[in-house]
Amino acid sequence: SKLNPSFQTFNEKNNNRSHRSIAALGAVNLAALQELAAARERKQFLDAQSHDLTEAMNTLEDAIRKIDQETRELLGHTFHTVNEHFGRMFPELFGGGQARLVMTGDEILDAGVQVMAQPPGKKNQTIHLLSGGEKALTAIALVFAIFQLNPAPFCLLDEVDAPLDDANTERYARLVTAMSGQGTQFLFISHNKIAMEMAEQLIGVTMQEQGVSRIVAVDMESAIRMAQ
Repeated sequence: SKLNPSFQTFNEKNNNRSHRSIAALGAVNLAALQELAAARERKQFLDAQSHDLTEAMNTLEDAIRKIDQETRELLGHTFHTVNEHFGRMFPELFGGGQARLVMTGDEILDAGVQVMAQPPGKKNQTIHLLSGGEKALTAIALVFAIFQLNPAPFCLLDEVDAPLDDANTERYARLVTAMSGQGTQFLFISHNKIAMEMAEQLIGVTMQEQGVSRIVAVDMESAIRMAQ
């Protein structure tokens, strides 16, 4: 039997449309399944890498938070301890007055430290208003306060008494003598006669002849026994 012409025309149109759609798809990639499997495998590898990186980042962040917390506690303890030593040593060197360390910010890890020092009879608001000798004594008090935190077997002082007058030099010498009795040996360079008197041994350079230097050492206890 013959097909209805209208149905035949419709069927041809569908076939033509199907052929055009297939032609529009282009060439068939016979390796698509293999490429899909490789892409899935690659995705699994990248997902595992991303998971490892996320865990590593979380571990680092936890370590940073722990380090920051421990650092805040250690720095806070160190600051308060040095502040106590500084507040005690400053009056010893100045014969009175008061001094303290002040944090210049709320976050201890980012804040600076300001030195507030008021010698006896002064109401200065900044350390810059102090004289040269007062600044030197303040620095000595701060260095010795830090030194008290973790004393070393040796301490070298290079003419720190140069800007001091006789009264301040005597207080400085008494403090160094007291600290030397705590197990620290002080080596100091000085041209001050008062400072030299606190030494147990003097080592100097003399020039008896022009251009010829000679080192001279004097043990003070032996010299005193000889003088007596």
